[in-house]
Amino acid sequence: MAPRRNPSKGAGSSSSPSQGARKETKHGGNKNGKKEGLSGSSFFTWFMVIALLGVWTSVAVVWFELVDYEEVLAKAKDFRYNLSEVLQGKLGIYDADGDGDFDVEDAKVLLGLKERSVPAQPTPAESEESIQPAEQSFVKSDPYEYYMDLEEPAYESEVPDNTELAQEDALEHHGEPNYGEGTETQDTVYAELETGKTEETAGKEPVNEDYYEESIQEPAADAEKEDETAGALPEPVNEDTEPGEIPEDVEINKKQSEEKEHTEDTVAVEPQETEVPVEAENYSNDDLVGKSKETEQEQKEKAKKKPKLLNKFDKTIKAELNAAEKLRKKGKVEEAVKAFEILVSKYPQSPRARYGKAQCEDDLAEKIRSNEILQKAINTFEEVASLPDVPADLVKLSLKRQADRQQFLGHMRGSLVTLQKLVHLFPNDISLKNDLGVGYLLIGDNSNAKKVYEEVLSLAPNDGFAKVHYGFILKAENKIIESIPYLKEGLESGDPGTDDGRFYFHLGDALQRVGSKEAYRWYELGHQRGHFASVWQRSLYNVNGLKAQPWWTAKETGYTELVKSLEKTWKLIRDEGLSVMDKGKGLFLPEDENLREKGDWSQFTLWQQGRKNENACKGVPKTCAFLERFPEATGCRRGQIKYSVMHPGTHVWPHTGPTNCRLRMHLGLVIPKEGCRIRCAKENRTWEEGKVLIFDDSFEHEVWQDADSYRLIFIVDVWHPELTPQQRRTLPAI
Repeated sequence: MAPRRNPSKGAGSSSSPSQGARKETKHGGNKNGKKEGLSGSSFFTWFMVIALLGVWTSVAVVWFELVDYEEVLAKAKDFRYNLSEVLQGKLGIYDADGDGDFDVEDAKVLLGLKERSVPAQPTPAESEESIQPAEQSFVKSDPYEYYMDLEEPAYESEVPDNTELAQEDALEHHGEPNYGEGTETQDTVYAELETGKTEETAGKEPVNEDYYEESIQEPAADAEKEDETAGALPEPVNEDTEPGEIPEDVEINKKQSEEKEHTEDTVAVEPQETEVPVEAENYSNDDLVGKSKETEQEQKEKAKKKPKLLNKFDKTIKAELNAAEKLRKKGKVEEAVKAFEILVSKYPQSPRARYGKAQCEDDLAEKIRSNEILQKAINTFEEVASLPDVPADLVKLSLKRQADRQQFLGHMRGSLVTLQKLVHLFPNDISLKNDLGVGYLLIGDNSNAKKVYEEVLSLAPNDGFAKVHYGFILKAENKIIESIPYLKEGLESGDPGTDDGRFYFHLGDALQRVGSKEAYRWYELGHQRGHFASVWQRSLYNVNGLKAQPWWTAKETGYTELVKSLEKTWKLIRDEGLSVMDKGKGLFLPEDENLREKGDWSQFTLWQQGRKNENACKGVPKTCAFLERFPEATGCRRGQIKYSVMHPGTHVWPHTGPTNCRLRMHLGLVIPKEGCRIRCAKENRTWEEGKVLIFDDSFEHEVWQDADSYRLIFIVDVWHPELTPQQRRTLPAI
């Protein structure tokens, strides 16, 4: 056999390449024996082939659903958790400060930069994820949202059909500052309350309507318990931390307002017909508004802090606590409740175990919509704070959550007692004083609320939360000029809890009343921040997506039969109204929402919040019998049916109604020939006897009565025609 020929030699000895040389050249060699890349054309060809294959493969995977992406993501998530647990278990042996995990502080100890704070302890091999502060899964994070939910503080409530109406039950417009004005959630309205009482029939605490229109009376047992608690407040908790522990300044009271998406009702989008009264400038980047006063250093320091939730004993059972907490975080609420109940039974002295039990009961109450279980959670949160050797952060978290849940149930006085306890235990915490001020406002105690905010502003003159609330109170006292700087500076601070539609609303209203055009600047800013549908439409109880225009025709509403019937029966309605208009009978009550600049304006209400006033209807029986035929009006739980008489020399300030869920009909009964007019948005109109005007009173409107005799009209509110039957049944009353 002939020996194998060396390709390199062959290439060097002959100008004619050998077969071996040709092979090597084919695979990347050249005549000089050096390798080189593919030629430009070959590289481009292969690149295009690979690219096309990739594209078509991707199309095939997506089109034929060859990959279950949800399963892939779930496995990736599990892998992340498992990897975290494995790493934590391996690094746990280097835990130097006894907190059960390996972190920066432990690294400092191991490097000799810091002394060991506690003796090193072995960490269980299967260390679960560390317990985090309370996660408020369904908590209304904005500090006003539970004030706004007037008709739905508990999980289960329904408005009765035939409850006699008290004429002063609810506020009609956004007049004086009202803590019961804002967006509300729909999913907390269910069947009757577990006690068998509805909000309208249950006894009520003496709540100031200017701040909280309706609330549920607490049981007598709760009231007795409050008295006992108020008389025996615990001693202040030592907030000093143990060596090696890093406390966190937990911002509990000033909850952020970014979670308003969970409400039923971001404001409706307005059609192009409506315009703003000023040039629509963009104030969203205004340097004066929403500017945080915190420096970068302060923000970094706050970010480094974490709450101390475990005492020395709880650190010894941290693995068991982690296991139970993991069930809660995975949404296995029932299992988590049982797990924490076992821990509480096994370790009754453990604050963290009891706190976990309270959290689980809280979660379970939300899951099954149970007031009874929520009350158990409230009691358990209170038990946590009463145990010995409870970390200060855990005391604060527990009592804060207790107060929040008490407010949710409408137990305003019980919540106030809890807030008083918090301020007693943590006297240097300004945020808790701010919460206490809100607690006083919710029971109508403006005087004590005012004192609280005056104290806060003496200690922290730039506290925006205190400023907006103090301005809010001043405006309620009709101190319009004095309220403006506090409301303005509070909003400009950008502090948590200040970016609230009611503060924009009342600042603008105050500015309007002193004749300042700056009012519309704040309305525009409120609109840009999502609080108002537009500069004109500034209602706060809104359902998203409803048609929005100032003036309507009967055909547009779909209520043509009602309109025709009103216009056909107007003389009967007028005559019965005139028969009860005698001031000696006292049936017409003066407007008391501070909407008048001057003059005399009174009303006589037949239906309110979908409830018939039986006593009032005895005076106008034919009118009430006529109205019974139209449930779109009598069943409108966000409206009223009433007579309205206005005397000469009356001017009603520009104002808006509380909701976009209704339309308002005005039937002219006694109308002077000249001097009476109404403006809605930018258009003025006048009444005619026997004719119906229809407008959306969630838009700004204003009334002048400059005639030489009284004006009498009949007001009928109807559901917005685009609301579904389900919404009409379930929307809370206003």
